[in-house]
Amino acid sequence: MKPALSKAHIQDLLHTLYSMAFLVEARDRYTGGHLWRVSQFSTRLALASDLSKQQAVVAGLGGFLHDLGKVGVPDSILNNTGKLSDDEYAVMKTHPELGAQVLQGHPLASLAMDAVLGHHERIDGRGYPAGLMGSAMSDTAKIVGLADAFDAMTSTRPYRQGMAVDAAIEQISQHLDTQFDQTFGLNFIALAKSGELDVIIGHSEAGIPMHNCPMCGPVVVVHKYQKAGDAIFCRVCGNGFSLQKQHGEFTLKPTGKLGTAHDLQANIDHDLLGRLLEEALPYLSVDSNNNGVNWLQRLRNWL
Repeated sequence: MKPALSKAHIQDLLHTLYSMAFLVEARDRYTGGHLWRVSQFSTRLALASDLSKQQAVVAGLGGFLHDLGKVGVPDSILNNTGKLSDDEYAVMKTHPELGAQVLQGHPLASLAMDAVLGHHERIDGRGYPAGLMGSAMSDTAKIVGLADAFDAMTSTRPYRQGMAVDAAIEQISQHLDTQFDQTFGLNFIALAKSGELDVIIGHSEAGIPMHNCPMCGPVVVVHKYQKAGDAIFCRVCGNGFSLQKQHGEFTLKPTGKLGTAHDLQANIDHDLLGRLLEEALPYLSVDSNNNGVNWLQRLRNWL
């Protein structure tokens, strides 16, 4: 039997997965910070549900990696500013299976596969890709699916304004035991009502509120390492801004300059990535014998 992977090896492997997730998210210009928020919601919900710290870290990891399969969704669908057609939606619905293919054979697959493959399943069996009923879903899939749905509801998209938190809580309440697990749903509602999630909602990371482009509307992501006076650009319209700090909050001041190809390229936030690794690594241990788990065969059996 092979020994468990070393912490150094896990760190290197996890670094590649986080980096890939950052780049996949960067393809969708309207969801800045989504992966960080879903990860944070998932971790806090797991802890509030009396799961162990290790289980909470795995849920948070799954939350950050859950959309890996969107790497295979065409830009024309991923960045569609209107309602998707039935055919486009069918393509979008392939992303959990695509994510499973991305992870297949990866040494850390066992940590993230439940979230990647199961975050669009539903308690009533009407989800996808496998139509699992609640009893067949893992806790991680239930937690990440709920966190993902809440962030989608409370985030603004080009075709709709984000819901108020109270309205999103009501939606969760109305769909307990159909879309969402009863226990996790009630725990999440309690967290949201307590105000504990306020530091996550509408933020791209801790202490960094999201900003919308004053010119065209989509999210302009500000990073924690940036400071007043730094140049920042909207990756949709290309307009440039200077970061200004007023009353302790960043604002965007138009500069009238358009970004170059270098300015507009997708970047991995290595500062945030390093903090994510530092938080997760003490609680992760992987048996190298799990490398060959055939998750795609399991999916075929479910289907």
